[in-house]
Amino acid sequence: MSDAPSATLVVGQLAGVFGVKGWVKVRSFTQPEENILDYGPWRLRTSSGVRTFEVDAYNLRPQGLVVHFKGVDDRDVAALLGRAEIEVDKAELPELSDGEYYWHQLIGLKVVAEDAGGECLLGCIADMMETGANDVMVIRPVEGSLDDRERLVPYVPGIYVSRVDLTAGEVRVNWDPEF
Repeated sequence: MSDAPSATLVVGQLAGVFGVKGWVKVRSFTQPEENILDYGPWRLRTSSGVRTFEVDAYNLRPQGLVVHFKGVDDRDVAALLGRAEIEVDKAELPELSDGEYYWHQLIGLKVVAEDAGGECLLGCIADMMETGANDVMVIRPVEGSLDDRERLVPYVPGIYVSRVDLTAGEVRVNWDPEF
């Protein structure tokens, strides 16, 4: 298995069939959810491998997004896709402004707390959560961490996050390690 970073990113997942003409429900991981339609073609990762599909129609409904794939015109054929993950090339992602990062860039970075008492390693970002008010880093301990506690630290640049250094693989935070 290679340690090289993946060239693809999961941006959503199929959530079941919709109707009888091959439409499928989509759980989008993009914000807003319809931004997933900006990427294509979609690579669907199923238990039997990866297949490429072109979205030829979509509908944004109150219950969520539904799409139709070119050449998939039957409910039973669509059902065979199961709960496939939707992958796109990372190169397709729009460039961000300085100081902005995609979650996939932050996950895995070490988190170092800086306060009046010095600095200490809290752990690594294992996941990111959206809370409505702000995003939250889920920090899990790693070898060399201050302790074995999982921490939730708000991702608020300029207040709690003092610096993100992708090259060094770390995020520096203004956070009391006892909290």
